[in-house]
Amino acid sequence: MKVLKIKIYQPSAHFRVPFTYQRRHTYPIPPYSTVIGFLCNILGIKNERGAGEPCEGKNCSCDYHKLKKIKISICGSFDCKTTEYMWFRNLEKRSHISRFGSIENRYVGGHIEHIGGQQPVLIDILNEVNLSIYLYHEDKKFLEKIKKSIENPQNRIYPLHLGRAEDWIVIKELDDEVELKINDIEGNYNLFFWIPEKFFKTNEIKIDFKRVKGLLHTLPTFYKIIDGTRGFCYTRVKLNDGDLGEIKTFYDEIENLPVFFADFEETGK
Repeated sequence: MKVLKIKIYQPSAHFRVPFTYQRRHTYPIPPYSTVIGFLCNILGIKNERGAGEPCEGKNCSCDYHKLKKIKISICGSFDCKTTEYMWFRNLEKRSHISRFGSIENRYVGGHIEHIGGQQPVLIDILNEVNLSIYLYHEDKKFLEKIKKSIENPQNRIYPLHLGRAEDWIVIKELDDEVELKINDIEGNYNLFFWIPEKFFKTNEIKIDFKRVKGLLHTLPTFYKIIDGTRGFCYTRVKLNDGDLGEIKTFYDEIENLPVFFADFEETGK
C-alpha cells in the first residue's frame, strides 16, 4: 500500500489541550483536527460565510469531500518543554470597567493602556519537535495533489503552520511513493503515537484497542459550523509513548516505524 509521508520539523509548537485556560497545556503531538486544518490550508479549503461546511453538496467529488475520506497516522517527539508567561487581553466591557473603572477611561496610574482587561496565562511550549505524518487515500491522485500543494502552495490560505499561527514548519521530507508492509510490532520506539479505536484496517491488521497501552483521549476531527460555533466530530484514541507489543499493523521499513491510520468515515458524529 503506497502512502504519502510528510516529515516535519518545528523549532517550537503548542497543540492546545481543550478546556485548559489559566495554564494552557499541550499535547505532545498534534491532534487529527490540527493536521486536517493544515491540509485544508494548503488545498485552499475554507468555509464560506453562512455555510456549515466548505461544501454542503452530496456525492460530491470536490477536494473537501475527498479530504473527508483521508486516513491519517501521526507520531513524533520533542526534546523538551518550556512554559511561557504571557498576558492575554479580554475585550469585554465588564473586563474594561473592572480594569479602568469606567467605559470611557483608559488611564491607569497616569498611563494610557489598551482597552479591555488583562490576565496572566501560562502556555506550555514544545521545543525541537519532529513529526512523521502518513496519509492514505483510495484516490492516489488526491495524494499527489496534496504533495504538489505543499511543494508549490499556490492556493494556501495562510503560511504553513501546525498548531498556533506562529508555529511555522519546515518540511524535511515529502514522499508519495512510500510502500507500507504489514508486520508484527514489538518494542519501544521512543515516540508518541495516536492509536485510534476506529482504525483503517485490512484482514491482516490486528489491534486490540482495550489492550493497547496509553492514555485515553477523545480527539476532534472534522467540524460543521452550527449557530456560529464549531461543532466537531470526535474519535477515541490512546496516546502511546512508543512502548508497543502484540500488535500487527502497517509498517514503514525505511523509518522502522509502525503506522496507525485513523478512519474518520467510521467515527460517526
